[in-house]
Amino acid sequence: MSLVELIAQADERGLAAGGLACLDRCLPLLGGDDELLRPLWAHLSDGSGWADSLDKARSALASADPAGDEAAQLVRRMLDAAPAERTADAVRPWADACSVASLRIHRLLDPAADGTSAAEGFEAGRAGETEDLPPLVAAELRRQTAVLELLAGHGPHGLRRALDVSVEGRRVLRAVVSRRARASS
Repeated sequence: MSLVELIAQADERGLAAGGLACLDRCLPLLGGDDELLRPLWAHLSDGSGWADSLDKARSALASADPAGDEAAQLVRRMLDAAPAERTADAVRPWADACSVASLRIHRLLDPAADGTSAAEGFEAGRAGETEDLPPLVAAELRRQTAVLELLAGHGPHGLRRALDVSVEGRRVLRAVVSRRARASS
C-alpha cells in the first residue's frame, strides 16, 4: 500500500504518530533535545495531555532561529502547524504536510539528489514509485510507511516500534547534518 493510501486510511492515533515521527526525525535541524518530543509520544497511547506537551515543545524551541536554512524552516513549520486538537480531521492535513516536508528536508540534505523536480519525486514516491528516489529520501519514505503500518497493524502496541523507527531515522539525519557541517567548514 502506498504512503498516500496509508495516510488516507489511518486513524487519529496513526495520523498523529505519523506526523510526530516526521517531526521527531527532523528535530536535530532545530537543535532540539532527543527527549523533547517524548511526552507527545507518551500521550499517543493514553490520549491526554497532547496540547500541553505540544506547547512545552514549542516553548523549548522558541529561540531556535532557522533563518536562512530552508530545511530548518520546514521543521519549524511542522512544529508550529501541529494541531492542539488531536482528532482525525485536525491531524490528517498536518500528518500529510509533515510527510511532504520531511521528504523535502531529506531531499535537501541528500548528497546524491540530482536536479530532478523534488515535487514530482515526492508524489511519485508517496504513490509507491520509489526506484528513482535518492537514497536518503527513499529511506525516509520507508520509515514513514513503516510507522503508519505499525500503527495500523498493532494499534497502540505499535507505538514503541514506531518510536524506534523514528529514533533510527533521527540518528541518520543527525549524521548527515554532521557530515555536511564538517564538509562546509
